Amino acid sequence: MIIIVDYGLGNIRAFLNAFKLLNIQVRTAQTAEELSDATKIILPGVGAFDHAMERLDESGMRGTLDELVLDRRVPVLGVCVGMQMLGASSEEGERAGLGWVAGRVRKLHALNSDLRLPHMGWNDVRPTEGVELFEGLENDARFYFLHSFYFACERTENVAAVANYGAEFSCAVRAANIYGVQFHPEKSHHCGTRLLQNFAAI
Repeated sequence: MIIIVDYGLGNIRAFLNAFKLLNIQVRTAQTAEELSDATKIILPGVGAFDHAMERLDESGMRGTLDELVLDRRVPVLGVCVGMQMLGASSEEGERAGLGWVAGRVRKLHALNSDLRLPHMGWNDVRPTEGVELFEGLENDARFYFLHSFYFACERTENVAAVANYGAEFSCAVRAANIYGVQFHPEKSHHCGTRLLQNFAAI
């Protein structure tokens, strides 16, 4: 069962609709008990990093998420701020992240100080070879972005895809059973649908 972590942030309804169209079973979880039987997890997120981490901590699901993802190796997909939360920290705030993927979140101005922020709209994405999340999208990956920060991986092997907005940046990460995408697959039409279908099949 794919379970979407509902801690008060993210495009929950859009994810539910996307999986319904794919005829894939999905539901939300607002408590640790509702989360406990997940076989796949979606961690959405919008807004500021610190606020998202605070809401997740207050939800009571943090410990169960750590157990499922780190101990039981349940596949997880972080989306937008949900991806940024996978890292150790963010320049946007002061709270610690989940620390599941080695890296930290930096402002896009670290790559190019002349960039207009936020980065908003459609952008081509270049997947790393062999990343199952992008199967069938190797030559046609275009997704919708809305962000001012990016995930700076400590290890190049954790970069699952890159995009270019005045400079190249990692827009997707992977570490074993942990995946993250900076863009919004739930708003990205056929490419987003294919990516969610691929995640369901992992």
